[in-house]
Amino acid sequence: MQIFTQRAQKITRRTQRKYMTENEISYQIIGVAIEIHKTIGPGLLESAYENALVYELKELGFDVKQQKPMPFIYKGVHQDVGYRIDLLINDKVIIEVKSIENLAPVHYAQTLTYLRLSGLKLALLINFNSKLLKNSIHRIVNNL
Repeated sequence: MQIFTQRAQKITRRTQRKYMTENEISYQIIGVAIEIHKTIGPGLLESAYENALVYELKELGFDVKQQKPMPFIYKGVHQDVGYRIDLLINDKVIIEVKSIENLAPVHYAQTLTYLRLSGLKLALLINFNSKLLKNSIHRIVNNL
């Protein structure tokens, strides 16, 4: 009976998460990112932070797509150029994960381009290689 109850609670959480707005989702993501950073700190590869985010967000009941291919269509022709979104949460919010010394303007431009190409409204650009993570989380918006 306890297993059934736990399963029902997980399904209910997933259903509730499905109807969250982009801002509500991003609030949860930021909390998870800060907790991960407090736990493991800066200095690891992007893949470590990305996989930790996937684990924690799935545990919270979010639909998480990792390394999702980003189609690029130019003048009606599908171009196979290999763009990939690090994480797509609930088909609403993009997360671009970095672990570098400093973000460059190209990182912001890349994230905004992903938003435009996907038609989505909100992305988070997160650089885990910082002492204080809250200063390295950037909201990128596209007609939000």
